[in-house]
Amino acid sequence: MKGELQHIGRHAGTVLAGQLAVMAFGTTDTIVASRYSDDALAALSVGSAIFVSVYASLMGIFQALLPLWAEQRGAGQPLAIGRSLRQSMYLCVLACMLGMAVLLMPDALLRWTDVPDALQHEVKRYLAVLAWGLPPALLFRIYSALNQALGHPKLVTWLQLLSLLIKIPLSIWFTFGGLGLQPMGAVGCALATLLVNYTMFAIALWLVRVQDFYEPLALWTKLEPPDWKQLGYFCRLGVPAGLAILVEVTSFTLMALYVARQGSLSSASHQIAANLAAILYMVPLSLAIATSARVSYWRGAGDEAQARSLIQQCFKLSALIGITLAATLLIARGLIVDIYTDSPKVLALASWLLLSVAAYHIADCVQTYCIFVLRCYRVTVAPLLIYCVLLWGGGLGIGYWLTYEWQAGPAWQDWQTTPMLFWACSAAALFVTAIAFSSILFKVIRSPESVQPAQ
Repeated sequence: MKGELQHIGRHAGTVLAGQLAVMAFGTTDTIVASRYSDDALAALSVGSAIFVSVYASLMGIFQALLPLWAEQRGAGQPLAIGRSLRQSMYLCVLACMLGMAVLLMPDALLRWTDVPDALQHEVKRYLAVLAWGLPPALLFRIYSALNQALGHPKLVTWLQLLSLLIKIPLSIWFTFGGLGLQPMGAVGCALATLLVNYTMFAIALWLVRVQDFYEPLALWTKLEPPDWKQLGYFCRLGVPAGLAILVEVTSFTLMALYVARQGSLSSASHQIAANLAAILYMVPLSLAIATSARVSYWRGAGDEAQARSLIQQCFKLSALIGITLAATLLIARGLIVDIYTDSPKVLALASWLLLSVAAYHIADCVQTYCIFVLRCYRVTVAPLLIYCVLLWGGGLGIGYWLTYEWQAGPAWQDWQTTPMLFWACSAAALFVTAIAFSSILFKVIRSPESVQPAQ
């Protein structure tokens, strides 16, 4: 067991390095936009909320295939991995068409969420650029999931680290202008992301052609016609997982759209809090990805006892990580926020919001771990329903009511002019979600009926 935990630790550490590099995209853009202007940061906050909602939900469809490919690896079926990956290209085409349509035509969403007219033009320009960066981003996510399933996450991480070195100077240059280029504000950050996405995918495609460990998969075999039975299986596994991520992300990112009603100060402060929460999320996400890949490998190899033992040990580790990072955030929140902004008002409000972000993160660690491992057992519908009720209804819904509908006394009115009630309700809802997911997970792994063969 010690060797398995070390294996998962190395895998998770590698994934974390890459995920932090990707998250540094958002951190870089937040810092650059905040230095440019509060209005640019507010536009970035709204635009990135919409893009992340679209990208993450579509990405979830393909991330859910990781357990399938890891099981096929454990069962010694490399050709099956190659064939299923080629079939996933059909889903990728549909996902790109759907996602680009939303990003290129966001008017209805912006009106529904009452984003101020002054922000809408810049937000639409930002999203129009990112729409064309969606296809390479999704294709690279498939490449990432494949490498994680094969136990080779390092190539992905090196590419993500390299991309950060390209992203930082491009974001600064495009946003502020110089060397003959006019300043573009938040749109400059989007253009930098677009160029980086195509660069990452091009290098990944080249690696698939030249790296020896892909050869047993026969990836470059002629693309087969659509296998509707397998595509249906992919959809039954991936669509609920993608929708669950959509609910999770939108319960989080719709806050940015609703908070935008309160003005640039609240939007800027919320963007800092949201970015920190997203960075912290990368730690449990990396552990969850590494654990799900290894658990699925052992399930494919027919060793259910080993898989279940790993799940129990890593569950404890995820809870401990959540508590440790939350405590660190509470202690150093003033110093951390100071990195993002030189505005005293934004600094004060963002530091206050981090009290709720710390509580949010503890629950986020547990629920993230559980939902990824549940996918190894094909449990995807129940988490989706729980997310809908608790995150949309309990977190976002009650937070909206308390902020904009509740006729509060004078003592509460200051709270209703900030994002704090949204964050507090979201943290409470996520704690209940974590408890529910934990109960389902331990019930599933103790039930012999949950065992399914690799497909």
